[in-house]
Amino acid sequence: MFSRKSLLNLYWKMQRVLVPELRYCQYIYEEVLNKVVKEDIKWLDLGCGHQVLPAWRFEQEKRLIEKAGMVVGIDADLPSVGKHRSVHVKLVGDISALPFQDSSFDLITANMVVEHLDNPMLQFQEVSRVLKPGGVFVFHTPNASGYSTMLARLLPEGLKPALIRMLQGRPSEDVFKTFYRANSETDICRLTQATGLNSLEIRLVASSAELAVIPPLAFLELLWIKLSLTKTFRRLRTNLIVTLAKHS
Repeated sequence: MFSRKSLLNLYWKMQRVLVPELRYCQYIYEEVLNKVVKEDIKWLDLGCGHQVLPAWRFEQEKRLIEKAGMVVGIDADLPSVGKHRSVHVKLVGDISALPFQDSSFDLITANMVVEHLDNPMLQFQEVSRVLKPGGVFVFHTPNASGYSTMLARLLPEGLKPALIRMLQGRPSEDVFKTFYRANSETDICRLTQATGLNSLEIRLVASSAELAVIPPLAFLELLWIKLSLTKTFRRLRTNLIVTLAKHS
């Protein structure tokens, strides 16, 4: 029987041949953070979990945190917050009622969190409230029109933890309910207009195959991903990286 590592090695070889231009979405998100994290800023990471970047990018995460003046992480899940190793201040709290004064932060980020928002209008209002004028909100989230999100929405919630564990190696305690209520360009524009935010960039990005550990299906998925990299099919890309700013 093949190990997960050997299956992934096979997948990376296929990707290099079939879609050599494809990049993992978390690397693209990290590049955006490198541009917006300035020295001595006040930075809030929403739904911080136990890391800002993927675990294997911990050294890069530390450098980003060290660059900022103060970094606060907030999450509703106490066990996740307890495992966080990099942010300066860790809080358990609700994005719907952020425990901060108005205009507290220069930068707010959310990495794979917005899809879990149950009331994005209220939660975007809170983001806008605690952002300083001219402050930036960057989030990385699945695209509601992406093929993987459309398939995920068809699955019963009870099946998702086991499937995610098999495909991504992510434990069930790190799987949370999704709503996808702010995961399209249309929804994001509606929310920004209502909450005092400007849309600077809504970027549709592709990412590595979800079915990487199932080589025959990964092969077919890579062909689909290659198609999504064309301009015609860009709206089917799996992820959004969005940069918003509060009115000055």
